[in-house]
Amino acid sequence: MTILLATLNARYTHASLGLRYLYANMGELQPRTRIMEFVIGAKTADVVERLLEAQPQIVGFGVYIWNVEETARVVAMLKRVAPQVRIVLGGPEVSHEPEQQDIVRLADYLITGWGDVSFPQLCRQIINGPQPLMKIHAGVQPKLDEIALPYAYYSEQDIAHRTVYVEASRGCPFKCEFCLSSLDKTAWPFDLDRFLREMDSLHARGVRLFKFVDRTFNLNVRASLRILQFFLDKLAAAPDDPVFAHFELVPDHLPDALKEAIRQFPPGTLQFEIGIQSFNPEVQALISRRQDNDKSAQNIEWLRTQSHAHLHVDLIAGLPGEDIDSFGRGFDRLVALAPHEIQFGILKRLRGTPIIRHTQAFGLVFDPHPPYSILATDRIDFPTMQRLQRFARYWDLVANSGRFAHTLPVLLGDAPFAGFLALSDWLYRRTDATHRIALDRLALLVEQWLVERGMGAQQAAALVGSDYAGQASRPPRREKPQSDAAPKRQARHMTA
Repeated sequence: MTILLATLNARYTHASLGLRYLYANMGELQPRTRIMEFVIGAKTADVVERLLEAQPQIVGFGVYIWNVEETARVVAMLKRVAPQVRIVLGGPEVSHEPEQQDIVRLADYLITGWGDVSFPQLCRQIINGPQPLMKIHAGVQPKLDEIALPYAYYSEQDIAHRTVYVEASRGCPFKCEFCLSSLDKTAWPFDLDRFLREMDSLHARGVRLFKFVDRTFNLNVRASLRILQFFLDKLAAAPDDPVFAHFELVPDHLPDALKEAIRQFPPGTLQFEIGIQSFNPEVQALISRRQDNDKSAQNIEWLRTQSHAHLHVDLIAGLPGEDIDSFGRGFDRLVALAPHEIQFGILKRLRGTPIIRHTQAFGLVFDPHPPYSILATDRIDFPTMQRLQRFARYWDLVANSGRFAHTLPVLLGDAPFAGFLALSDWLYRRTDATHRIALDRLALLVEQWLVERGMGAQQAAALVGSDYAGQASRPPRREKPQSDAAPKRQARHMTA
């Protein structure tokens, strides 16, 4: 074996789309190339041992914000025990500010940006000569029809046990300064006929959960309609063997034709991730985010009431210019729209993003270690930001899990943000933890909170007991119609 394509995924269920693109484009080197995926948390020595078992000449690592620290340890050990192995880095985390990163210093080569064409070219030079003189190589961005597609290289094991990621386009035309996609000039679509043939092949091989990584799925409505129709046709042909599709949706762009297609999907087959991030127009202007808030709210309400799509909507705390009161008002507005899940995120300083231009003016203080979360701003001090971090974790455990569906409205009351922040503070005082809280213990704590807030003990026990959280030893109730392709967490929201 000559060339290894490796990465450390956040979970086993995540299959690296990027590595499969590289493998698909290796050309004559493909027979000498192998993909090896690991999971963060693996012992460094074990990862190095497995890599060296293949006797590689070149190891290419995909480096991301979630794995850079562990990958750096792997690279350091690999260079100590096998200094002859050439190490090539790529990925968003090392494509920007490379001079500041120890992992880049340790490696032999770095490809910034797109690697589909540039990684095979660099491997040819290493193997055949002449040897590359430069350490850092700017990735060539080819036309999309020149890139070999990766979908045939999802294995049967991947299809049976892991999430299959797909993309109908790359790039993004929007300039939101907290996002790496703000560096793109536009969005580039793959040839749709070619793409749908690949999706048909995946479906024939047994894929039923398709997770699109496109940043702007509904930007080109004509293409969106064809993709949705592809899935509707599959559902019509085999209603007892349903598919599930996940897309990222631009919130203020939902024309009638798209609504009509979305309306046709049955429960448990469609999920939208919708980035609101902030409802504050002044904050949106600061971070170069163009968004019609009223139209976005109307579209979320329509999706919630007129379709069966599962809605996962994002807010970001810690943006420049936003204080806790402004964020709380946005949170309350979003709660009133009743999406199935609200992803409460904390601002992160992704390398290369323009958000750093606000550092001095708004007192932005970021953690120097991945994932580079915001620690304080001139509007939100460090202790308050810590409270928001805990809020995010407890919100995921209580609200997004779907396990407290009947109890949650009582917890939120008329002031959702203030009400849940108070619960979050209380939970932390009681547990001194935000992780590894057993479900039965969490249910009991929520009961105690309700009692302390004035609810009768029997009423509180009955309310929590009516939820899945109050029946932790039992499986969640199921109601038809429901797709077996739908993720378990979504299923809990559907049966509430």
